[in-house]
Amino acid sequence: MAAYQTIAEVAEAEIVEKKSRFIGRIAPVADEEEALAFIAEVKAAHRMARHNVYAYVLRGGRIRYTDDGEPAKTAGMPTLEAIQHAGLEDVAVVVTRYFGGILLGAGGLTRAYTRGAKDALDAAGVCRVSLWTLWDVPCTYPLLERVKMDIAACGGVVRDTVYGAEVTLRAAFPAGGAESFVPRLTELSAGALEMAAAGEEYLPGPREE
Repeated sequence: MAAYQTIAEVAEAEIVEKKSRFIGRIAPVADEEEALAFIAEVKAAHRMARHNVYAYVLRGGRIRYTDDGEPAKTAGMPTLEAIQHAGLEDVAVVVTRYFGGILLGAGGLTRAYTRGAKDALDAAGVCRVSLWTLWDVPCTYPLLERVKMDIAACGGVVRDTVYGAEVTLRAAFPAGGAESFVPRLTELSAGALEMAAAGEEYLPGPREE
């Protein structure tokens, strides 16, 4: 599986256009089941809204969208295109509209739904999901905090900690991170500690600015 971009977190943004409220809510989703569950959750929270327009894009090219009663191609398609233009996958967006009594026309609707989706996307931020290597890092208690700092300095994260006579940290590193950490661990422990490979996992990186 190749690396891909998705959103960093669940987020929400709201705009008002000619008295209609457009509330965009966005979430990272792993599959269609999660996407549909997220959509159902938003719909349940906005039962009184006139429209709950949604779109989602999953890895492998799977997409789905709906205008939910709005004129064809004025709502679901612009919401979908906001995701696609950003180059994102495994993302679901719902743009809820509370009708304000003034018709917006096809152009006005398209602009409002596009902005509703894009503002939610901007609020969520973007991150890159790529293949990280997992390592079991043994550590003495006196060195624990320093080892954690060095893992972070090399771009890694601690996924789990096992406490016993010594501590074992399950650390994940992006490409090149483990290679940078090895000499730090060697120097810190005077060569007494060696980490062991523990597999690979696709993980999201930090939020990109």
